Amino acid sequence: MLKDLGKYIFMIELGYKYINIFKKTFFHPFITLKPAYKQLSRDRQAYSNDVLEFLNIEVDIVGELPSRDKILYAINHRSLLDIIVMEHIFSLGKKNGTWIAKQDLFDAIYGKFFRYSGCMSVDLNNGKGLLKFFKKLKHTFAHVDDFNLFIFPEGERNKGRCILEFQSGAEKIAKANNLDIVPVYIDDRLEKVFAQAPFKEKRTVKVFIGDIIQEGDLEFNYRVLLNTATKGVCK
Repeated sequence: MLKDLGKYIFMIELGYKYINIFKKTFFHPFITLKPAYKQLSRDRQAYSNDVLEFLNIEVDIVGELPSRDKILYAINHRSLLDIIVMEHIFSLGKKNGTWIAKQDLFDAIYGKFFRYSGCMSVDLNNGKGLLKFFKKLKHTFAHVDDFNLFIFPEGERNKGRCILEFQSGAEKIAKANNLDIVPVYIDDRLEKVFAQAPFKEKRTVKVFIGDIIQEGDLEFNYRVLLNTATKGVCK
């Protein structure tokens, strides 16, 4: 009980500290989009690295991030640690970008963290909201040449080891903005990892980064990576 309480207190206090850090960039009257997203990316990554250090979790990466940008990273989703683990990987690759998240997260009690850190909201149930979202994406990519997107194509958390059926949003976003897609599979049940953290001894989480998808649909190509990562358990 005290162990759980301690990590939540740490993350909440750290989160509020970083909200104030994000605001300095988000509300800066003279900063342009490119340096703004770069700074917000660095700050989100710093937050994530601090959390992983506190929880005593390290990441074992199989594969590597592409050197070029304008990529949509498609990631499986089981836990809030998914975001933190991926931000850590992006910090190692010195990548800029942002997350696409449902509007519900921006409306929640911790919504300021997502809003001021540069994440993009999308209201899937609102036609005008979707149009506004796609316009914002196109505008951003027109002004930020080292920009990347990170998305959960399942659309919701998955309690199993394998994946749920993918929604169509990821491929539509990639096509509309001429983005390459890279599949990423986190081979651990991070909701259980988070429940057991912080660890006395270092806990390793394995993440598989696939190749840029050259042809075929996203879910088919993702399952190829999934099959390799799980040694045939998931196909």
